[in-house]
Order: sequence, then C-alpha cells, then structure tokens
Amino acid sequence: MSQYHAPLKEMRFVLNELAGLEQVGKLPGFEDATPDTVAAILDEAAKFATEVLDPLNAVGDREGARRLDDGSVKTPTGFKDAYLKYCANGWNGLTKNPEFGGQGLPQLVATAVEEMWHAANMAFDLCPLLTQGAIEAIELCGTAEQKERFLPKMVSGEWAGTMNLTESQAGSDLAAVRTRAVPQPDGSFKLFGQKIFITYGEHDYTENIIHLVLARTPTAPEGVKGISLFIVPKFLINADGSLGVRNDVQCVSIEHKLGIHASPTAVLAYGDRGGAIGYLVGQENRGLEYMFIMMNLARFSVGLEGVGIAERAYQRAATYAKERVQGRAVGEDNGAKSATILHHPDVRRMLLSMKAQTEAMRALAYVTAAALDNAGAHPDPEARKRHQAFAELMIPIVKGWCTETAQEIAYTGVQVHGGMGFIEETGAAQHYRDARIITIYEGTTGIQANDLIGRKTARDGGKTALGVVAEIQALDTELASQPGAEFAAIRRELAAATAALKAAVEWIARTYGTDTRAAHAASVPYLKLWGLTAGGWQMARAALIAAKRLAERAGDADFYRAKIATARFYADYHLPQTAALKHAVLTAGESVLALADEQF
Repeated sequence: MSQYHAPLKEMRFVLNELAGLEQVGKLPGFEDATPDTVAAILDEAAKFATEVLDPLNAVGDREGARRLDDGSVKTPTGFKDAYLKYCANGWNGLTKNPEFGGQGLPQLVATAVEEMWHAANMAFDLCPLLTQGAIEAIELCGTAEQKERFLPKMVSGEWAGTMNLTESQAGSDLAAVRTRAVPQPDGSFKLFGQKIFITYGEHDYTENIIHLVLARTPTAPEGVKGISLFIVPKFLINADGSLGVRNDVQCVSIEHKLGIHASPTAVLAYGDRGGAIGYLVGQENRGLEYMFIMMNLARFSVGLEGVGIAERAYQRAATYAKERVQGRAVGEDNGAKSATILHHPDVRRMLLSMKAQTEAMRALAYVTAAALDNAGAHPDPEARKRHQAFAELMIPIVKGWCTETAQEIAYTGVQVHGGMGFIEETGAAQHYRDARIITIYEGTTGIQANDLIGRKTARDGGKTALGVVAEIQALDTELASQPGAEFAAIRRELAAATAALKAAVEWIARTYGTDTRAAHAASVPYLKLWGLTAGGWQMARAALIAAKRLAERAGDADFYRAKIATARFYADYHLPQTAALKHAVLTAGESVLALADEQF
C-alpha cells in the first residue's frame, strides 16, 4: 500500500507564486511568517503527516470508533497517542491568538498544513477542525471571563470543541430547532434536548469537550431569529480552573457510517438528569449569527478536505499505475512485452485529469485563504473590504466545487486500480467512501449553491461576482503575449469559460428577484461553472508564472514545464464543460420546474 507524501514543491509554488505568501507575511501581526519559518513548518507538518497520521488511516477505517457501555467512546488504536503528539508539537494553535497560547500565523500557512492532515487522515483531523471553529466563536463573541476560562486549554488542545446544530426533526432547517435553554438564578441556563450528527461529540482524546449548542430560551421568537448559542462543557469547571462534576450531557449512540469510521459521530442527549448547565454566548437570539462564524471557517476547511482527499487518491492511483503490469502498451514498440498500466493512454488521461483538477482546487483554496488573511489584517480598510467580498464569494465555491470534484477524483482513483480498486486492501475504496461525506458536511452542495446565488451574487446585483469575472478577463492580454500552442489553447478556452460565467452571473442577478425558484433550480450548475472557471483562472496564472521562471532560467525547469502542460490539459479537457453548465444555468430553472411539476 502506498504512502502519502505531501507535494511540498507544488504547495510552495502555490503559496509563494499564486497566493502571495510574502505579502501576507508583511501584514500586521503576521511578521513571524518569514519564508524560513514557513518552510520549516511545512517540512515538519509533512513529516508528521507521513510518519504519524498516514499509517493510522487504514487502521482507523478497519477498527472504527466504538461506544462503550458507560457511554464513553474509544477511538481506534494509535489515534489518541497521535492526538497528544499533535498537540505537543503545537499544531492545534497554529493560527490562534498568542494571548491564549496560539502562534498567530496566517490562515494561508495553516491551509497548506491542514491539507496535509486531510490527505493523510481526514477522520483524525475532524476533531481539531471543529475545535478551531469553536475557539473562533468564543474569541469573537464570548465574554472576557469565557475567553479566560475556555480558550487557553482549547488552543493548546487539552480540551476539544464541537458544533451542535442538527436535530433529528430539523436537519438543515435550523428554524425547527427545539432544544430548550431555561435561565437559572445564577445567570447560567439548563439545556434540554437532543442533537445528532455531532462530530467527535464524545471521544477519549481530551479530558474535557466544550460543546457549542444552539437552543431556544423561553421568550425566544419563532424561527431562526429565536436561536441562541450556549457553551456546554462535558465537565463543569471549578473556580480554580480544575474540572468539576460531569455535566448532564451524554452520548447515547454513535452512527454507523459509510466512511470516516475513526471519527465518532455522536447523538448527544442534554438534560436527561435535570438539565445540562450552559452559558450564553453573546446576546440571546443571535446564536445563528455567532454559529456562522464557526460555520464559515468550517466550510472552508471542508473544501480543503476535498483537496486533501483528491491529492491522496491521485498519489495512490499514480503509484499503482507505475507498478501494475498488465497488457501491452498501445502504439509503443516494446518488443511485445507487457507494460505497466501507466503506458495505457486512458490511464494517463485519468491520472492527468486527477492531477489537473487537484492543482486547480488547491490554487483556488490557497488564494481564498490569502484573501481571508488580508480581510482580517490589511491596514487599508478598502482593501480589507475588497478581500472580504472576494473571500465570501469564494467560500461556497471552495466548499461546494472542491468537494464535488473530490468525489470524481476518488471515483477515478478506484477506476485506475481496476478490479483491485474495489478491494479494500488497496486503500482506494476508503478514499471513495471517506470523500462522500464532504459534499454534505456543513451544508450540502445545494445549500452552498443557494448561498452563492443569493447572498453572494444577487444581493449586490452581481457586482462582486462580475468584478471577479473582469479580473479573470484581464488575464487575456498576458496570455496573448505568450507564444506557443499551449498558451493559445489556455487563452481560448479560458476566454470561452469566462464569457459563459459572465452570462450566468448576469442571468442569476437578473432572475433571482423575479423568479427565485428558477434561480434556485439552476444554482448547483452555477456553482460548478464558477468552480471550473475559477480553477482555470488559477491554472492560467500558474502557467504564466512558470513561463516567466523558464525565461529567467530560474528553478526547476521540469517542474515549470509540467505546470504549463497541466494547465493546457485542464483548459482542453475541463474548461469546455463550462459551455454545458452555462446552458444548464440559463435553461435549467424553467425546465426543471416544469418537468418536476409533471413528474412529481
């Protein structure tokens, strides 16, 4: 079975050349993100991913997490030790506030590191991922006392965090949340209800788990405006900071899932023994607003899960193709000897498709991470506003498109293996199963697409979206200046894709207010059109930079030539799909609704 190796050369290229790590490192508060420091971080992360996390991935899939009779959960062999090493090495606080023990590094740096965790062992990384979001919510919305009490140990990883949104009767409709929060004389609340699908809702990694829970107070209005956010620790905390008695929150079961078996997905019951003690975060009835702080970061991270799994599936498939001898190479004179399947044209097509899409996804995710850093730390208010608008537009695309594309890449990885891909021992099937959840996590692809057409496109009449389209179009002049068939093809296909995207943006902006149902029916093709085109944009940028470096005779010439070739393949093979997606956007709304009325 192959071993994961972080694609460090590719990561460094994207960080430095596309995402602008040098500029991000000059932002106030990020001065420690020097090239040498970042290089050392990436090297150490790659070592941890390869040596500690990757060997446990198959173990976790086979063993799974299991709930014991007393309601506790035992994680697979080696996982707790890996978590303790992870925390001891400081990985949990990479981007967090130094005031609470974090290292204060940019999101861009953490993005590359996080991709490695997802690629090596996604089930493991789901625990720290949720903790990061919980930290963010408490830091931005909690009281000074709550920050002092909870954040240092959450940042260190001594305590973990969760998000508690979903209930069985509500699903994604948070307006239907029924968990109750009853005020107490001391200012705390007692919570009663049940939450489902709580990732790492119970586990043996940490001595305490800090649950962030959506619930309703007795005076709350109906709907989403009546939801509040509460901190509910697994163990109550004494005045001196030590752990007190067990809170009234219990794991009543864990789910039996298609994949990510090592990650315990819990059903949590609150208040079966008199009420779970919770503490209000911020103001009453603003819980959903606060939860979306966690959700936004989590959605970006889930998009990164797509990048990580895609990279891992590609590496495994490429390794197998180089080793598996089967059949004779088509059109090659090899003395009628059998050849590895890497010599078969269709296998090469599949591998190139996996590689090109993964590189496009990575580039778009890292560029979005840089925008998040600039939105939070740039000294110019107008620049912060501009970067924030770009990041908000991109997050549903990174989440939706990268996770959907990861399904395709993992599927193709099984196909490259042929019959052996269907056999669990090769590992290809695990990536396929594990990847299936990520289009559902933190809002399905349809929910991301609804966000994209509404809040991210129609709300400002398409202004932000069309601004990005114009930025892509501005690349045409530079592409036209490059000689050769590669750049002619990239230029032609990117121009066609961008024109298709512009037409779709204008249609969404125009239609959303007059025929909302039609716009929603076209939302997922619209999201995919955005992803493919934005990915092509980043691949074109990469090709231009590679050409420049070749002209300067700087760096690894083979790497840069491969960059241009991969960008050409993406343009020829993937960008033409945008024409069909444009047609789907402009016609799907009307046809989907009409046919659905007839059929259903």
